[in-house]
Amino acid sequence: MATPILMPRQGQSVESCILVEWKVKPGDAVKSGDLVASIETDKAVFDVESPADGEVLELFFAEGADVPVLTPIAAIGRAGEDVADLRPAGEAAPPTDGDDDGEQETVSAAGDRPDPSPAEIPEPATAESPASATASGRASPRARKRAEAEGMDAATLSGSGPAGRVIERDVIAAAIERGRLSPVAKAAASAGQLVAPCGTGPGGLILSADLRAAAASAQPKTIPVKGIRKIIATRMRDSLQSTAQLTLHRSFDATAIQQFRAKVKAHGETFGLPSVTLNDLIVFATVRTLLRHPECNAHFLGDTIVQQPQVNVGIAVDTPRGLMVPVVHGAEQMNLPTLARTIRPLAQACIEGGVQPDQLKGGTFTVTNLGALGIEQFTPVLNTPEVAILGVGGLFLKPVNTPTGVRHVEAMTLSLTIDHQAVDGAPGARFLQDLARALENIELLVSEGVNA
Repeated sequence: MATPILMPRQGQSVESCILVEWKVKPGDAVKSGDLVASIETDKAVFDVESPADGEVLELFFAEGADVPVLTPIAAIGRAGEDVADLRPAGEAAPPTDGDDDGEQETVSAAGDRPDPSPAEIPEPATAESPASATASGRASPRARKRAEAEGMDAATLSGSGPAGRVIERDVIAAAIERGRLSPVAKAAASAGQLVAPCGTGPGGLILSADLRAAAASAQPKTIPVKGIRKIIATRMRDSLQSTAQLTLHRSFDATAIQQFRAKVKAHGETFGLPSVTLNDLIVFATVRTLLRHPECNAHFLGDTIVQQPQVNVGIAVDTPRGLMVPVVHGAEQMNLPTLARTIRPLAQACIEGGVQPDQLKGGTFTVTNLGALGIEQFTPVLNTPEVAILGVGGLFLKPVNTPTGVRHVEAMTLSLTIDHQAVDGAPGARFLQDLARALENIELLVSEGVNA
């Protein structure tokens, strides 16, 4: 009896997964544990393995399908076994690699091919033909005839004849500059399709596939909203609709954290310390400050506000698949080296697609940093049900008064968005005030938590 390959459940909250890529095709022999497909949840990309030895009998879904979890996506068994009972209702097998819904062109080394059959020639365009478009006399009859043969519109060419008249040599020169076309490509160009800037055929011959590629590149790109992008869109909309968001901005003198980071970079290896980024220092200071401001380390649940005993800090990460927020659980128990060593692999797992669903849940406060992209300040959107999120901007020069006059220091902006349903403006401002003070005295803060 054939064995089904089921769409796995990746976490209790996952109801369906996107079938990203098949690694096998019908007829392939596989062993138990072999990779057969890649799937995508709203959080990460995972591999699907074969549950048994045998032959791939049928693939039930095409790549890109959104498949409910625990649904059969393929069948493994002995050649010829019936898989009708395993096939999901209403599903047909996806096209195989042998299917070709495109036009086939056979081109010789010289770039010639047999004349196209009537089925290969595109329907005439509804626009004017080259002959009618040039009826005013701007092109000579020979030029119009040559232009038709080359799949060109003589009226669009610059003429070198009397009074700018387009003559045959103008068409020949334009055809040489454009490149040679196969017969099917000439017919398509005559029907009004774009001409490719370069050809992929022998000697640069422009094929009809090149025309299709050129036409596709000139069209608006339609991107389906699914997977992580769909989740981000839904959560951002729901966040703004269900909360009363207020953003407070405050800058701080970044001299101390830059000097501390430079010192760790120069001498940290001697003392067994990991590389520390400015973001690591800001996250560490944020965690320590939240312990003194539990109203910002909370969840708003409509009728209740739950202040969390642990600081589970989420770190926003920009990935090729969209924004992801892995969570460092129990960050209040970590010293700076431990925190830095924990953040780095989590962020890397998000970028590479290997983060686990449980690593993206349970946050109580989020930090998002756009400073590396040159953003000085912005308005972060709450990651509900959290009541606060911190946005970190980039370095900029700020004038400050000193006893000897005005001087400029490198500063950074902290942008705190709060849910005004749960946190008032004054408590939020006090949190930012304490955080700025902690960052301006980072060495004292690190020494305070060195035994944490």
